[in-house]
Amino acid sequence: MSGLRVEVCTEELAFADLAPNWRALHRRCSAATPFQSHAWLHSWWLSYGTPGRLRVHLVYRGDELVGAAPLMRVWRPLPALVPLGGAISDFTDVLLDDDCAEEAAAALTGVLIGSARSALIDFGEVRPGAGAERIHANWPGKRRTLTDSGCMELPAAGMDTILAALPSSRAQRVRAKLRKIDALGIEQREVPADDVPGALRTLLALHGLQWQGRGVTREHTRPRFEEHLARAVSEMTRHGDAVVTEFRLDGQIVACDLTVLSPALAGAYLYGVHPALRDRKVDVATMLLRTNAQRLEGSGRGALSLLRGSEPYKQHWRPELVVNRRFLLARRRTLPLLWASTLHALLRRRAGAVRRELRRRRDERRRPAPERSGPA
Repeated sequence: MSGLRVEVCTEELAFADLAPNWRALHRRCSAATPFQSHAWLHSWWLSYGTPGRLRVHLVYRGDELVGAAPLMRVWRPLPALVPLGGAISDFTDVLLDDDCAEEAAAALTGVLIGSARSALIDFGEVRPGAGAERIHANWPGKRRTLTDSGCMELPAAGMDTILAALPSSRAQRVRAKLRKIDALGIEQREVPADDVPGALRTLLALHGLQWQGRGVTREHTRPRFEEHLARAVSEMTRHGDAVVTEFRLDGQIVACDLTVLSPALAGAYLYGVHPALRDRKVDVATMLLRTNAQRLEGSGRGALSLLRGSEPYKQHWRPELVVNRRFLLARRRTLPLLWASTLHALLRRRAGAVRRELRRRRDERRRPAPERSGPA
């Protein structure tokens, strides 16, 4: 750890000033996801953060930032330090410079131990291979690993490679759908950074139409979410960390897609589709997947993540299931918080399983009984 120094940033303006140094570190961290970019995290804090609770742990080598753990203090359901980004971020992590990852992780662990005197350290939604694994491995106190959300991933490859992994009959149907999209004359364009706020406004409007009557995610309808996306994605687009794509048919925008990017992966974050496109039997998932596959082919990224959730349309592509983890780290005096948090997670998991079983039984009761064949 020779030559490294640590700091804890608690001021919003100081966090904003970290942007250039943070971007450089993000580029030097091969495990980083888009949700650890400064643009995403700082914007999230402006929309969702609580003044006085910012706790961004930093490691410097000289003036160069080589490690960062973007955290905040929470009191409910238990006193803890949790990552910035909240529920709208699919992955959380720390950032470690690849050139000195072990040293930076050790220094970051040391400063986190000091911060853990009265709070549990709670890293949720940690992707396999993340930098937080090193913090977990270095932790000298009590620790616990829990299972978190599952994410679907495809190779960051061209459409031909993705289709080659499918049964031939399924691949033929996909090619037929792509030919239909081409025959309709759907055009697409990548939205420049200055036009991103307006494009995202259209995306969210289309997203609302798409889910009308089917229970849209409530947060996606709130002004703070739109403000966060407009601010974060405009900046991310300028630095190559996001791309917004518009799809037009007969001059009208009929779909809009937001994909977030990092050295490790691309993430299909959010899209909106006009119902008229579905009325014309366009397979939207296939259209969007081809666009991302074309963009990622030869990019050097490791994966196209379909992010959290196992919706049926994702399963069609035979993706790999990658399960996030949750790391709970405690000192002796905060050990009761670790036990309580573990019990809370277990009870929530069991409650979720009960709800899913009740929904399954309800759906079975609603299905019409099959007709019985018998003598005429």
